[in-house]
Amino acid sequence: MCGIIGVLGTHEVSPILVEALKRLEYRGYDSAGIATVNGGHLDRRRAVGKLVNLSDVLVHDPLPGKSGIGHTRWATHGAPTVSNAHPHQAGCVAVVHNGIIENFKELRDELAGHGIRFVTETDTETVALLCEFYMRDGTSATEAARKTVARLDGAFALAFLFDGQEDLMVAARKGSPLAVGHGEGEMYVGSDAIALAPLTDQITYLEEGDFAVLTRQSLEIWDTKGNLANREMRQIKLENARVDKDGHKHFMAKEIAEQPVAVDKALKAYLSDSGEIQMPEGLDFSKIERLSLVACGTAYYACMVAKYWLETIARLPVEVDVASEFRYREPPVSPGTLALFVSQSGETADTLAALRYMVGKADVIAGLVNVPESSIARESDVVLPIYAGPEISVASTKAFTCQLTVLLMLALKAAQDRGLPLPEGMPADLRALPGLIHQSLASEAQIAAASRDLAGARDIIFLGRGQLYPLALEGALKLKELSYIHAEGYASGELKHGPIALIDDSVPVIVMAPRDALFEKTISNMQEVMARGGRVVLVTDADGAREASDGTAEVITMPQVPDALAPILYAIPAQQIAYFTAIAKGTDVDQPRNLAKSVTVE
Repeated sequence: MCGIIGVLGTHEVSPILVEALKRLEYRGYDSAGIATVNGGHLDRRRAVGKLVNLSDVLVHDPLPGKSGIGHTRWATHGAPTVSNAHPHQAGCVAVVHNGIIENFKELRDELAGHGIRFVTETDTETVALLCEFYMRDGTSATEAARKTVARLDGAFALAFLFDGQEDLMVAARKGSPLAVGHGEGEMYVGSDAIALAPLTDQITYLEEGDFAVLTRQSLEIWDTKGNLANREMRQIKLENARVDKDGHKHFMAKEIAEQPVAVDKALKAYLSDSGEIQMPEGLDFSKIERLSLVACGTAYYACMVAKYWLETIARLPVEVDVASEFRYREPPVSPGTLALFVSQSGETADTLAALRYMVGKADVIAGLVNVPESSIARESDVVLPIYAGPEISVASTKAFTCQLTVLLMLALKAAQDRGLPLPEGMPADLRALPGLIHQSLASEAQIAAASRDLAGARDIIFLGRGQLYPLALEGALKLKELSYIHAEGYASGELKHGPIALIDDSVPVIVMAPRDALFEKTISNMQEVMARGGRVVLVTDADGAREASDGTAEVITMPQVPDALAPILYAIPAQQIAYFTAIAKGTDVDQPRNLAKSVTVE
């Protein structure tokens, strides 16, 4: 979601802040700004829209200084305007903030009672005004910030900068991630390691409730009890934080193309040369009676696929929940429950809240994440990395296929632990998967041509049966995210229970149908579409194409694949359809409107 960067440096900081913010663009934003202290004077520059607009402002109105904070804002409270953009300043205090201050109205009323005026619609302005109010009676900047943070309810990552204090920055986190970087005579604050990677490879991750005071030579951290805390400094691998397109037009195109390598890396982490499935300690499925899978968005659809695998391969009962609804229904938790939380960033606010609800209730809490240092990883009993590498495009691609890969390995491990045979051909079929994904990428030109026709539609329907039903949902989500075309995914058998009323020659229908045990039923549903004038794009394999291509508008042929691997392979055309339809419509592929990569507010 929003991005934070802070620098106590030895060089002019404005270009450093803007460059770091560029590395945070993938999180999604609609305005940006920076503030610096120069000659003891605090000042700021802000702009609506892309960072190039902020760069233009700085060309015409430079902002000198060697201490500064910066921010990319994704609007929550208040429209995306210059006045609502961060940093927010109240007298001698400037603040950048990720998250939501839930009690800001109460604090605003209190401040208004002291005659303090508000000039924005944001919750964050309250933080700056409250801190400035505490400093009026002579309270030090650090103590005023501490008192302010203590009054805040909600989720936040905060960085404070102060007039007249060129060697001081204060940071705090609760519910939103924040990291401190260590340099030579310099210190940094960032939303994640990607922002800090060009500046340092020495990172300290703040933990929940931490309050930190930074100077160029020191870092002091207090925990939630007010005790000085000794947080570990870690060395990050800079190659894991590279942010470039490697010659591709978009990050999404690059990340689609990286999937054979990413899936291969995930497989090698969990599958030994001898074919043994290797999982972290703490996962013994002989003692597990039930799984609870919790996630949001694309990760939720990965969990839906995993439900098919775990129940058919391991005969293990599974419940799948949308994280934003999970804890509010207060689900009962039976003995022998493994609760698994799936999140690319490991910081998804709803998923993290659901995890905390399950602490003390589930026998084992596991996190399946792409960022091993994330909050979900740190608060889980068992961590399952997906090894996708940095994913910059807002729409998830390689993280989804790597999530599916690790979830399939989890299902196979569960079957082994429960004394059940693995599907015939496993694990040899798994080793062939990266090559099959590579083959599937060869359909790019055909999908691009079909997508030019899809770009003219107002509504599109995706259909799938069995473990391809979640892929229909995922395909529809991707198309909505990128092209802004209304799209819906349905289980093929549900077509005649309502959605068939939408079918006419203006509504394309994309059918995901490998030649599996459910193929004939899916094709019967497809025939119902064509009988009503619907235009069908059939995604199938060579056998399926031979049997069912008559009357379709387009057939996209995938490699033959064992049934269990079909959801992973068929994710590729779903992604490419969305990508090329967006290209045809001219929408912003990597940063779709209104969306954020890491959703750190509920």
